[in-house]
Amino acid sequence: MLTDFGRLDLYQLPSPCWVVDEVAVQRNLDILHEVGAKSGAKVLAALKAFSMFELAPLYKNRVWGTCSSGLHEALLAKEFYPGEVHVFSAAYSQADLEKILEIADHVVFNSVQQWRRFKPLCQAAQARRTHLSFGLRVNPEHSEGDVPLYDPCAPGSRLGIPRSQLQIEDFEGISGLHFHTLCEHPFEPLARTVAALEERFGDILSGLNWVNFGGGHHITAEGYDRDGLIALIQSFSAKYQVQVYLEPGEAVAIGTGVLVSEVLDVTYTDRPQAILDTSATCHMPDTLEMPYRALISGAGEANELSYTYRLGGLTCLAGDVMGDYSFAAPLDVGQRLMFEDMSHYTMVKTSTFNGTKLPAIAVWNSDTNAVRIVRRFEYHDFRDRLS
Repeated sequence: MLTDFGRLDLYQLPSPCWVVDEVAVQRNLDILHEVGAKSGAKVLAALKAFSMFELAPLYKNRVWGTCSSGLHEALLAKEFYPGEVHVFSAAYSQADLEKILEIADHVVFNSVQQWRRFKPLCQAAQARRTHLSFGLRVNPEHSEGDVPLYDPCAPGSRLGIPRSQLQIEDFEGISGLHFHTLCEHPFEPLARTVAALEERFGDILSGLNWVNFGGGHHITAEGYDRDGLIALIQSFSAKYQVQVYLEPGEAVAIGTGVLVSEVLDVTYTDRPQAILDTSATCHMPDTLEMPYRALISGAGEANELSYTYRLGGLTCLAGDVMGDYSFAAPLDVGQRLMFEDMSHYTMVKTSTFNGTKLPAIAVWNSDTNAVRIVRRFEYHDFRDRLS
């Protein structure tokens, strides 16, 4: 992480607590704006990855809008975020779509069947809001992901329309195509995906107004080939005379935040165990789903340092385990630990399983060292989700 969270006083915070460095978010947004300005692409922030609307004012004049995965995210975008509102969902209910059509700028459909079914509704909305644009998500049938759970082009994928399922007449009323094949990828996989898109959909591209390259671009990560990305977008836009959109999510929030946790108990079964006041399954589910091992500041791999513990969460799920970590000194009850890079795909994916309390949310300014607590979650937040 570029931000030195070692300067953050963990004991001035409630626990558990997400802490997001607003300076780091602004830095990422500045990089995304530079890419958009140089390439001619319009960069949208994907709210599915990070939707901490407390920081929405930072997005103004840095990105061109947001992309949402359904009605509620679209409403959040319209209420708090600047710029265009783009929406894609695997499927829409009519009730949700009717509301989306009143606030969105682009609506992307995942199947020809839904587009055909809702086309009269869409055309009526477009008559009222003439700038409203419609697109289809396509499947380039080119996999770059190593984890099938996160690969929209894996065999049997329900996301995107393969070329074999599209007829020329299906594009009547369609202004653009959307594809999304990446997950935490550098530039090179995108270049290969664009080549696959051209191979399968090249006969369609020149008749469009825009093409959305989707998300999964690690644009703000160290070592990403941003010059290559800019050149690819410029070349593609000129070749097909289309507006290119990018919709990074994790790139907005990568390296910007941490999850602060407290040791509640230290015990021994067949090995030393520490129970934390946070939960892998409730607060950082990607560590179980992907899976991946979250880093903890100052900790090492098992047996790397002098004292090794299995760290576990609060819930009854036997697998609610963060993993085995080693420390230079024994862990104590009340000690604070800091999980690194925890802004993206954490807050947006939480649950209150077992009545587990959600972490508080705080904003830290790494330039001034000022901290403000944005939100605390209590019993009523758990209760009101249930009835």
